[in-house]
Amino acid sequence: MDAMKKKNSISYIKRRITLRMAKHYRELTSKDRVLPNFIIIGVQKGGTTSLFRYLTKHPDVIPGYKKEVKFFDGNYQNGIDWYRYNFPLIKEMDTPHTQTGEASPSYVIHPLVPQRIKESLPNIKLILLLRNPIARAYSQYQGNRRKGSEVLSFQEAIEQEESRLKGQRENIIADQKYPMYNYLTFSYLTRGIYIEQLKNWFASFPREQILVLRSEDFFENPPNVFPLVLNFLGLADWNLDEFEIYNYGRYERMDSKTEEKLRAFFYPYNQELYEYLGRNFGWENP
Repeated sequence: MDAMKKKNSISYIKRRITLRMAKHYRELTSKDRVLPNFIIIGVQKGGTTSLFRYLTKHPDVIPGYKKEVKFFDGNYQNGIDWYRYNFPLIKEMDTPHTQTGEASPSYVIHPLVPQRIKESLPNIKLILLLRNPIARAYSQYQGNRRKGSEVLSFQEAIEQEESRLKGQRENIIADQKYPMYNYLTFSYLTRGIYIEQLKNWFASFPREQILVLRSEDFFENPPNVFPLVLNFLGLADWNLDEFEIYNYGRYERMDSKTEEKLRAFFYPYNQELYEYLGRNFGWENP
């Protein structure tokens, strides 16, 4: 069925009507809804979708309307009631242990989000997955290519990143309605300078409120990492039957010369990160 026929089909029209009615109901009941107990703040291509899906299967977790609410960056001007309508009703949180949350990996890189969350949700639990910045950048690039939002080669994209992002961060800080498309889409290297992002988050939150995980540990052995998340959130121990991998992409390996350049680029930032966290993530190993 082509796109036009699909849009005119009865099933499509019914689905759109149902979605609009549900959205309208959530808006009307916004003040009767809870705010999240936890947020997965990043990083993009770091395993956030998989972790969020695992958490929503826990018997004491009721998921919000969608994974990525993107309130504290792209929709902040809509106000806190807009944010509320994305989460369950108070009456649905049927036990003192029931929790809800979201996962917006764009939050971690936004310069204003930590303070915004602090003001609205001072006791929130935050989870951050950090992936080798070289692999993360290449995965982001491949995702952009699949979506058609990137036309340059990877080498060209990273060479032009500085010019593409020039003035973007300053404009975002100055104007909360400033479009973030370029900043989020073409920030292949910028997103991997984790030390700068973490310093910004720890300026607003104590370390005990942010669980920092190594994505590679999560990818390789989720049954070992998942209990750490449950413990951090105060959720009961629970065994997930299957740790399905979500949003897994296959693509050709990066050019070795480009990889070496990126290894050199990220090396000082990674070393500062290890010292800051008191933990070596081992990303320098080939």
